[in-house]
Amino acid sequence: MATPLTADAFTRALRGEGVHFVEHGTWKTHNRNHMGPWGPVHGVMLHHTAGTSSLTLCRDGTAALPGPLCTGLIAKDGTVHLVGYGRTNHAGSGSTAVLDAVVAERTPPPPGPDAVDGNARFYGFEIENLGNGRDPYPAAQLAAAERVSAAICRAHGWSAASVIGHKEWTRRKIDPSFSMPGMRTRIEARLGVKPVPAPQAYAPFPGAAFFVPGRRSALVTAVGERLVAEGCGRYTVGPGPVWGEADVLSYAAWQRRLGYVGAAADGIPGRASWDRLRVPVVRGSAS
Repeated sequence: MATPLTADAFTRALRGEGVHFVEHGTWKTHNRNHMGPWGPVHGVMLHHTAGTSSLTLCRDGTAALPGPLCTGLIAKDGTVHLVGYGRTNHAGSGSTAVLDAVVAERTPPPPGPDAVDGNARFYGFEIENLGNGRDPYPAAQLAAAERVSAAICRAHGWSAASVIGHKEWTRRKIDPSFSMPGMRTRIEARLGVKPVPAPQAYAPFPGAAFFVPGRRSALVTAVGERLVAEGCGRYTVGPGPVWGEADVLSYAAWQRRLGYVGAAADGIPGRASWDRLRVPVVRGSAS
């Protein structure tokens, strides 16, 4: 039982555990807190998406189930996409007996009747998978689920017993489609050792002169992908590796997001706006 971590303390915990994550838009304040309290929190709940290309769905939800639908989406490559923070529509109602077990940090019993609001009590993470028993969970993805869960447990002083699956919370669900006892064993082992941080590496600013029409570089693609992630993409095709008009329009949208106007929002990266975009290091970024 604990007060939820602040968003900044949460990201520090992820970095400390070596989690590779991407922040999407105003995720730190994107939540459903107006529908009820978030906290005190008792644990972490893991899910699978039962679909593909789920980033937009996890962030925005649907008319029937408004987003965000989780704190983060764990992609196949192990990247954790942060889409919301606070109360999110991930857990729904679940078992009082299971919540009592999580609070006591013991193995959960089979779920009883739905009676408790889980959205108020758990951090929630969706894991990209069809959930049909044939779609694999790559090693990097399972490692990310382990690291994310351990990061939160370590920050709160919880044991691995504070991590449950949606299928353990309610009889209505079957996710995630992997062994939760096995995942808790992994988390327990990780909590027993000091984490080796793997700091997020961002590409250094290459200078405004780098961004000339026709410049070809993997870095250009990475810039475009970050702009799309921030909701500033103005692409009909791409983004791709060649710097062009769509990249300029997209970067100008990012500059305006940051408050730049007029000539200061010309679509050519400057150091200050570049540093805030946080473009990851990529291989083959030379022209």
